[in-house]
Order: sequence, then structure tokens, then C-alpha cells
Amino acid sequence: MDIQLNQKGQPHVERTLVILKADAVQRGIIGEILTRFEKTGLKVVGMKMIVASPDLANKHYPASRREFIEGMGNRTIDSYAEHSMDIEAEYGHKDPYKIGLQVQKWLVEFLTSGPVVALVLEGPHAIELTRKLVGGTLPLKAQPGTIRGDYSFDSSALANSSKRPVRNLIHASGNREEADFEVGLWFGPEELFDYDTVHQHHMTA
Repeated sequence: MDIQLNQKGQPHVERTLVILKADAVQRGIIGEILTRFEKTGLKVVGMKMIVASPDLANKHYPASRREFIEGMGNRTIDSYAEHSMDIEAEYGHKDPYKIGLQVQKWLVEFLTSGPVVALVLEGPHAIELTRKLVGGTLPLKAQPGTIRGDYSFDSSALANSSKRPVRNLIHASGNREEADFEVGLWFGPEELFDYDTVHQHHMTA
């Protein structure tokens, strides 16, 4: 991974987008989750509560990204097989692209269902570190000690049987390209701030 510099030219500093989804907001665990990031040394440089518009949600979960859509479809197919469930009986087919489109629709509906809290976190290796703290996409399989592993037990099987997306509390950008796109999608430059923290003094000076 290439080294990214912040406005002060400090090395290894990245920015990543985190969304505390409607389930995290409704359960009243915003503060607990935010504390996990801050205690690790990640710096909040942007934060707002917002009800996402359908346009924003569809840009965040783009149906035009075939690889993304098919990936969700294939994970759904694998989950059904793992739990000895008949996906053809549920969907009428086994086409991963069509299944992925259905999952994308559920994701958009959930992202627009109520207030979410969008954050931009900054720090050394922020993208990788945030993903490690958040844990695996499926809470059922996320490691104990991660946010998803500690605060949710949802699975693809539970979600698909209820015709909804997995309620996994958080979205976190997956890589540099995704982070750059998502930060720009959710935040304008005037909504992001630069300031010093104690962590910076001890760990990046």
C-alpha cells in the first residue's frame, strides 16, 4: 500500500469512512463504538448524523459494480449452503448477480430507514486498523473483541430468511480507493478538520 500524507506531511496517515448504521443508532451504542476507535488512537476528523437519501445510498452501494453485486450474491449462496437451506426455493434461481441485486436493494432500504452517524477517521494505517476493530462482515463469525463480534449475532441465514440485509452495525471502507471515494461522497472538504491529538505526539512524531 502506498503511503498517504496528511496536510502536515506526516507519513502513514490515512482517512477512512465509517458509518454507524441505523441498528447501532437505535440501540444507543454510538458512544461505546466511537470510544473503541478513539482509544486506539484514531482521530475523528469529520462526524455528522444524517438520514441518507436514496440517491446517496445507491451511490454508496452501486448496483453498477457487477463484481460487488455478484460478491454479495455468492456470499448469500454460500450461507444458504452452509445452513443446508434451499436457495432456489427462496429465490427461484441460483444466479449470484440477481441475488446480489436483491441484497443491494435491502442495503439501500436499510441505509435510508433512519438516522445514521457518518465518521471520517484519520490515523496511521487507519483503513486497515478500522477494519480490524470492526471485525468480519458477518457478526456471527466475527471474532470476540471486535465491535461486530461483541455487539451482534446476526447472520446471512437470519437476514435472508427475513428478507433483509445483515444488521452488522457498521460500514467501514475496505481499501484506499474505496475510502477516498466514500469520504468524498459523504463529506465535503469544509466538513473535515485538522487538529493535533496526544496520540499523534507519541506515535507519529
